[in-house]
Amino acid sequence: MRSQFRPCIDLHNGQVKQIVGGTLHDTDVKQLQTNFVSTQPAEHYARMYKESGLLGGHVIMLGPHNDTSAMSALSTYPDALQVGGGINLSNAQQWIDCGASKVIVTSWLFPDGKFSMDRLDQMEKLVGRAKLVVDLSCRRTKTGNWIVAMNKWQTLTDMQVSKLVLEALAKKCSEFLVHAADVEGLCNGIDEDLVVALAEWSPIPVTYAGGASSIRDLQLVTKLSKGRVDLTIGSALDIFGGTQIKYTACVEWNRTGCLPTEL
Repeated sequence: MRSQFRPCIDLHNGQVKQIVGGTLHDTDVKQLQTNFVSTQPAEHYARMYKESGLLGGHVIMLGPHNDTSAMSALSTYPDALQVGGGINLSNAQQWIDCGASKVIVTSWLFPDGKFSMDRLDQMEKLVGRAKLVVDLSCRRTKTGNWIVAMNKWQTLTDMQVSKLVLEALAKKCSEFLVHAADVEGLCNGIDEDLVVALAEWSPIPVTYAGGASSIRDLQLVTKLSKGRVDLTIGSALDIFGGTQIKYTACVEWNRTGCLPTEL
């Protein structure tokens, strides 16, 4: 069993960007640290993923003014990309109808920072378990625990990532997406402990994102998770201005499980 590379399209103000995870704020725009701003529209990346035969990627809308770009990506590669960011009961079905393979839900499940099982029940009833991904992106505390973060990872919720929590939520959704917000966008290495924990605790597929800095991280995640956790790579990729990882090498890994020979 081999961990797979999962592609992403992160949108901010309608543009494809790569952002340092902990710097995105609703009010203080000066804190925003951007690694990359693309001159290409979202559909360019969707077309690239389609041509490479990549599945299970996600389109994340970071704040407002991203709907049009997200819809163009979904229409370019329908039923193959998940969509998240501002998903709630009033718009989830619309995104499925626009071509999303699944909807990713986070902040809406945590009114006032407190998890609502009733809201998760409602969302599952609306779109179905097979079309639902729960985003458990988190930050690590001083005690070593991971706490789910919402509102662009600014606000800590009342939910600690644990075996019991993942088992309970897995009954309502088909997949988890977990950004390690403390290392997201830094390209300084993944949170290995979190990858191991997710593999041990989750009974359903998980995609981890955050900190990937080498094509070898796909091999590392495979080893740590025994292939049970997939990996999203963003800022380190050459298609997003990075220098550490070639997109073509990730595609080749998915196809063959082989790393580039020049390593």
